[in-house]
Amino acid sequence: MLVRLDSGTPLHLQVYRAFRDAILRGRLASGARLPSSRAQAQLLGISRNVVLQAYEQLSAEGYLTGSVGSGTYVARDLPEERVATKAQSAAPLSSYTRRAREKKAPERAPLPYDFVYGLSPPDEITIRQWQRWIRKASEDLPLDYGPTQGESALREAIASYLFRSRGVSCCADQVLIVSGSQQALSLASRVLFEPGDRVAIEDPAYQGARQIFEADGLQLIPHAVDEDGLDPASLGADLRGVYVTPSHQFPTGATMPLGRRLKLLAWAEAHDSFVIEDDYDSEYRYEGRPLEAIQSLDGAGRVLYIGTFSKVLFPALRLGFLVLPQALVPAFTRAKWLADRHAPSLEQTALAEFLESGEFEQHLRRTRTRNARRRAALLEALERYLGDRFQVSGSNAGIHVLVWLSGFDEAALSELTRRAAEDGVGLYSAAPYFATPKKARAGLLFGYGSLDVDQIEEGVRRFASYV
Repeated sequence: MLVRLDSGTPLHLQVYRAFRDAILRGRLASGARLPSSRAQAQLLGISRNVVLQAYEQLSAEGYLTGSVGSGTYVARDLPEERVATKAQSAAPLSSYTRRAREKKAPERAPLPYDFVYGLSPPDEITIRQWQRWIRKASEDLPLDYGPTQGESALREAIASYLFRSRGVSCCADQVLIVSGSQQALSLASRVLFEPGDRVAIEDPAYQGARQIFEADGLQLIPHAVDEDGLDPASLGADLRGVYVTPSHQFPTGATMPLGRRLKLLAWAEAHDSFVIEDDYDSEYRYEGRPLEAIQSLDGAGRVLYIGTFSKVLFPALRLGFLVLPQALVPAFTRAKWLADRHAPSLEQTALAEFLESGEFEQHLRRTRTRNARRRAALLEALERYLGDRFQVSGSNAGIHVLVWLSGFDEAALSELTRRAAEDGVGLYSAAPYFATPKKARAGLLFGYGSLDVDQIEEGVRRFASYV
């Protein structure tokens, strides 16, 4: 057997590894006789002692058998490592992994006029403030494990903020700190439901929620939304739960009115089901007074309220929260402990100070004002360049609008987004958010939180040239 030698590793290790790999990969079959140490040394042009060292190591590990005078052979009863290595590429995966593998993360190439949704970068003031709180938090940071439920100071600050801003009625003991809204959804899926359970979801809906629920084996029942969001009258009695984004439905931007919120709670209580309320984009409203959270109306412990700081501060901050009915706190805390023990203590401490100082709400006011200007610029540009060839949904809140186009099928819309991308304009079809994308109405999501007014103007101008 030939061995390619280099100068970076001791010779006996190179020979050992070459023979071991050949055995593990089946190139040297069980029972095969190896050349004598003298013959192998002559073949490689190295010392016989080097080959002897390699053979001895292989024999000690069970790859070779034999004795002086009888020859050296590949062992017939090989270590388990060989079996595992041979079978590695064909090893069966769990059903969860097979389902999760089907869910692809969205790809996004950097473009100069990228109307990406869900992003609103902080200004320099917020960045400096956050850096200051991080430095302060690091001065006296405990290095032991923290509480799984989250730092008490942060949970208290969140409970206070939610009561002021969203009418959420809770105490700090009901708040569970998580690593963003995705983990909140994952915990809810696994704690509340069993594989095969029927759970209602909006149609169209947030892909991140749908993908988690499907990966966990839930049977999702899509319910079409209208201008008022999901209609509770369409929910059946055999559902274990429902996932909703009532403040700013994703992606249509519909707001669920009070009447439907009350009917949704009545349905959940009557059928012993849960409402997972994702308060997506509730911080940014430009027209009318925001409705208080569904959780604030819940007197029966049927609502789980999800929020995140990644969208309102920056995506690298992987901190979110769940507000839970008191009876569910122990189960969710245990599930969180099994997942990752606790969220990062440094960021939790800094965020608690940021919230308590009042600077977080100042940040929201500045961001809301800035995004209102960008929203106005987008709507004006769409009107100027498209005229009556479009309709807009969801412009009263959030950091994106949904633009419906007439005269486009799926293929034409795909070609439109491709040509726009070649011209530096990032556009995002609404079709993937529908349960049946091929039957979806032609629509594009225009995020405006990460573009300045001039970029919005130029991006829409370029886009309109292809419509």
